[in-house]
Amino acid sequence: MKSINYIKPIFFHVLLGIGVYGLRFLSKLYLIAVIVYFTNQIVRAKPSQKALKILVACGYVVGAEVFLRMTGGSLLYETSKYVVIFYMLIGIFTIRTNKESMPFIIYVFLLIPGVLVAGLNATEETNIRTAIAFNLSGPVCLGIVSIFCYKLKFSLQAVQKVLFYMLLPIISITSYLFIYTPNIGETLTGTGSNFVASGGFGPNQVSTILGLGMFVLTVRFFMLSPTLFLKVINGFLLAAVSFRGIVTFSRGGVLTGLFMIMAFVFIYFNKVNKKAKFRISRLLVIFASLGVLIWLFSSIQTSGLIENRYTNRDALGREKADVSTGRSDLISFELEEFFKNPILGVGVGKIKELREIETGLRVATHNEMSRILSEHGLFGVIAFSILLLTPLFFRLKNRSNIFFYSCFLFWFLTINHSSMRIAAPAFIYGLCLLDIQYKTNRVKSNKLKEKKQLTSI
Repeated sequence: MKSINYIKPIFFHVLLGIGVYGLRFLSKLYLIAVIVYFTNQIVRAKPSQKALKILVACGYVVGAEVFLRMTGGSLLYETSKYVVIFYMLIGIFTIRTNKESMPFIIYVFLLIPGVLVAGLNATEETNIRTAIAFNLSGPVCLGIVSIFCYKLKFSLQAVQKVLFYMLLPIISITSYLFIYTPNIGETLTGTGSNFVASGGFGPNQVSTILGLGMFVLTVRFFMLSPTLFLKVINGFLLAAVSFRGIVTFSRGGVLTGLFMIMAFVFIYFNKVNKKAKFRISRLLVIFASLGVLIWLFSSIQTSGLIENRYTNRDALGREKADVSTGRSDLISFELEEFFKNPILGVGVGKIKELREIETGLRVATHNEMSRILSEHGLFGVIAFSILLLTPLFFRLKNRSNIFFYSCFLFWFLTINHSSMRIAAPAFIYGLCLLDIQYKTNRVKSNKLKEKKQLTSI
């Protein structure tokens, strides 16, 4: 029965991806249905369940964001971030008044001077509203999520539920991609990021969310697959999501997913007893074998070009000069602007304009670290320091979160290759701040003690 209940939502989301491919207008109806359903769930939830409902809702919206964007379902480009912020604010004002979240409240206020500087330096070509929405929606979303999640006590089962709901729309993305480009070989023109294999959308964002899906399915494979049936289902889904992530030819998301997986397996293996270690070791052999098969299949489907991509070579096998595909130049330019304007920075969204004026290239930054420094100056340095150090200090005192390093790595690596164009890094960062609670046998042991006392009398 549990297996059937697990399969039903997965099957529905496979059909959803196929249905949206055939009828694009369903994507907008899907967004409306998601907002109505989860808002109703949060409003009607009991106080003890409201935090879980909020995180589940946000997790689902985060998982659906790229799918909605690629299928034209988003009413506004940043809709998903706004929805996450809205749900988190409901939580903050109704169930969370944690004074210990002050570092993240300070972080949000540190973003304000950059907005004022942008307004003072505005030109006729500057669209302040668009610049703020595009460049600050991600950082503000991260701040609000962090305020709500910091030291929030959550059971492991509840976190697993949040991850599962986040996975479901990722399955829709995967089924959509298989229908959109069933033959990968026909889409290949070189070793650059493949927009066609990414559903006609940004490969970086698609790769990022699919890499996250790889991690969630790995967690389920090791922790929540007690039967052979579930192992096969989760292994198959992992293979499908991994393959579609690899053939986007965008390396960042896939490699980030692999680092998350390695961190999780390492921590999980060291937390369990000897019997569980033996079980995990056997699963690791199967898992590694599955990984090799996925890579070989991807190599065959791409005629070996995927190997060139991951070894930084072009279609002819020649090594490329810049492994960062131009990102190092963007970072260098932004750091130069930071040193020119070290106190207040150039203002929110202004770095893109300055780059166009000086280089003729109007491209957005790919790196949140260099962007926050160049646009916010010293305030940006302090703000980023808060984000980097607060979770690490929390981890020194509380090691309960088995997903801490996986989530922290996802945030840190993603903002360095994809900035905060999607809500995922903000939400996953919040998950690394949770205080995960584990069930104990304390009640059972107390009963045994009582029984012994009674028999002794």
